[in-house]
Amino acid sequence: MGQREGATGVLPNPAGLPGRLIGLAATLGTLLALAAMPAGAAAGGYAQEYTEGLVLGLQGYVYGEPLMNMQRLYQSNTSVTVADEIGDAPVNQFSHFPALSETKEGEIVAPNADTLYSVAWLQLKPQPIVLHVPASPGRFSDVPLYSPYEENFANVGEGASGQLPPGNYVIAGPTRLRGVEETEGMRVIHSPYDRVWLLPRTLVRSQQDQSDAVALQAQMKLVPLESWKREGLAYQPPAPEREITQYTAYTVPGTQPGEDPIVYWTALGAALKQFKPPAADAPELKLLARVGIGPGRSPANDPKLGPGLLAGLRAAVALGPQEVSKGFHQSVLAGFERHNGWGLSRTGTYGTEYPLRAVVDQFGLAALKPNIAIYPFATSDRTGAPLTGAKRYLVHMPSSDFPVPVQGFWSLTMYATNGYFIPNSLERFTLGDRSPLHFEADGSLNIYVQSEEPTSEAELSNWLPAPAAAEFQLILRLYGLEEAAIGPLIEGAPGSFALPTILPCGAENKTSTGIECAG
Repeated sequence: MGQREGATGVLPNPAGLPGRLIGLAATLGTLLALAAMPAGAAAGGYAQEYTEGLVLGLQGYVYGEPLMNMQRLYQSNTSVTVADEIGDAPVNQFSHFPALSETKEGEIVAPNADTLYSVAWLQLKPQPIVLHVPASPGRFSDVPLYSPYEENFANVGEGASGQLPPGNYVIAGPTRLRGVEETEGMRVIHSPYDRVWLLPRTLVRSQQDQSDAVALQAQMKLVPLESWKREGLAYQPPAPEREITQYTAYTVPGTQPGEDPIVYWTALGAALKQFKPPAADAPELKLLARVGIGPGRSPANDPKLGPGLLAGLRAAVALGPQEVSKGFHQSVLAGFERHNGWGLSRTGTYGTEYPLRAVVDQFGLAALKPNIAIYPFATSDRTGAPLTGAKRYLVHMPSSDFPVPVQGFWSLTMYATNGYFIPNSLERFTLGDRSPLHFEADGSLNIYVQSEEPTSEAELSNWLPAPAAAEFQLILRLYGLEEAAIGPLIEGAPGSFALPTILPCGAENKTSTGIECAG
């Protein structure tokens, strides 16, 4: 998913913006830019400044919001001195969720209902940290390491190709153990930054299996390297001087009611200075510098920036989330035919694909690399109409899809449009390879997505409850997809796995193909 194309029509270019930015401004429209200006603002120079501030501000928002969100998460999650069970812990300690995700909203956007999560934030500047990951034969597990820019730069676990095997690893920041690939008999994982986010997943195979999964979580360890040399796995973090168990919910500066949005750019400048952007970002930063956005920069304190430009930057902060949302819906449209009605992109590593990174941050934070997981998502049925609980649907998987070519697991999960689970009578949010599914005689699978409970036992087994009337979205998870299937699936080329067809049920309770829908 790249920069969105402009709408039809020609937008004036009074500020001399590069051509690719004109397309971005055109998606908003000249009228939007002018309507958002303060009442009574003079035309001419002010309008030109405002448009440039708005257009480049939106581009800066898309570029910087993932980093800002990671700053917020770090501050919130590490605001305690005692680890809890909902994602908060001091630096270099784990917080383990002992239960599967449920309807309560949390920090993880679009969480799966298949694995137990763990959370840890590493601070590597004082010294490297040893990560111990226990073996889990026959069970998918993954400990992904993320940079402040949400790049998934390493994975340790089992059940997918490209993972480092379970064991002990030294995680070192950019200034520690440079050029060293092994120390103390352990492989070194070199992090590009001194801050690392860990979000391990541990598969729960059944309700009875959950206690075993929790026991595996408890075996994960984080140990400072110097303490490892003395104590190894026996290490225990020192008791805090003061116990703080209630976390502080931090927010992104400039995004709350009553705050001046211009402080957003000062906070972004500080974050970019703290975490040096990748070299490949230089052209983007050079462009954004025109309006005072960049490492160590603060537009509010730049005397060279006029009032119109500052007003445009303020408006960009307010409109930024909508800009990212448009990217999400555009990604669905861009690959609709190629992916049988689903949206699908590579995740986990983004390079200079800033719009994609922002979309994932907002709609699927902590997504993994394709070799670990692929996440086709659907917001509409195969006809292009939005998915809504006012209708009934059949999700059809042909017999050629089975066995699904995954080393880990697969599942289809229901979400509200905000990315969280929808309460239902069965407390069922997902169906997958561990569900007692009913297959058709030809080996195909029909999943019934509707708000009403089906009447037949077979259909009830395959029922994924939908909200009564609200719109919803679906995510198909493919963990550990076989390598030969990854490329064809992402590119939409013929391969070993065909994405399911989401068919609306008609007046006669059948799909357009004649397949019976749920009664």
